[in-house]
Amino acid sequence: MARCTVAWLMKAMIIQNIIRDKPYKTTIPDKKLPCLPDKVNRLFRVPAQNMLCVSDLTNVATWKGFVHVAFVIDASARKIVGWRVSTSLHAGFVLDALEQAVHERRPTKGIGLVRHSNR
Repeated sequence: MARCTVAWLMKAMIIQNIIRDKPYKTTIPDKKLPCLPDKVNRLFRVPAQNMLCVSDLTNVATWKGFVHVAFVIDASARKIVGWRVSTSLHAGFVLDALEQAVHERRPTKGIGLVRHSNR
């Protein structure tokens, strides 16, 4: 069912969704820090595996609060090759995800793996 149909039906029945908590702002960017250059120019197509890995960090709401998830994706296979979950935001679990990706894929030394991430 379309979202607009659900909204129309809820309005007609005078019901509204439950708001459990106040909105939680998960990202507060530091404007003073420089942005790293985009090495891949937003072109994520590569001819072979183990040439480009894309990583990100996100927050997931659970019943107990938020957890942080770091993951690494092989751009050619479009497959998650490394990931870690943590209740605290520290660099160690992000590096563990990257280490898992390297261990999973074992890139050869001559290829020159590029790892891309925003901030």
